[in-house]
Amino acid sequence: MAKWVIDADHSVVKFSIWHFMIANLVSYFGRITGMIQFDPPDINHLSIEAEIEVRSITTHHQMRDEYLLSPEYFDVEKYPKIIFRSTKVDSATGNRCKVTGGLDIRRIIQAVILESEVFGPIKSQFSDKSCIRFNGKTRINCEDYGMMRNKRIEGVGFVMGKDVQIHFDIEATLTAD
Repeated sequence: MAKWVIDADHSVVKFSIWHFMIANLVSYFGRITGMIQFDPPDINHLSIEAEIEVRSITTHHQMRDEYLLSPEYFDVEKYPKIIFRSTKVDSATGNRCKVTGGLDIRRIIQAVILESEVFGPIKSQFSDKSCIRFNGKTRINCEDYGMMRNKRIEGVGFVMGKDVQIHFDIEATLTAD
């Protein structure tokens, strides 16, 4: 099966969560590495393993970033990586599929389903290498990963929602081996 290396310079994992129950806060992990195995166009046998460096988080607010890296949430000193490993692909139609796998946050692994699309391969104009794009979306509950210290605000609800939408936006390059 062809191996595609995740291009850390052209990949990101976005997440969004309700903030003060009125705004959707969108943030990013900017450093993701890993491998996709995939023989185009056979999406039924795709597999992916991705590692996200927690320290690469940005919410565009330094105090919030520091808080999210603290033991209260991601606890980056103990758990420096978030890992996704696929286990199966279902409902493949065209370039769309459902990728099931384990999402490991704080060494707590929960099964998730990524509603996914795969684009390509195409030949890069810059490197002349073959590339693919993988997009996958899922929703998790922070409490399932032990990350929920929430403050109640009178008349509003909570500072943050429990549900987090995660969006993998990955470019990968075909390896020579």
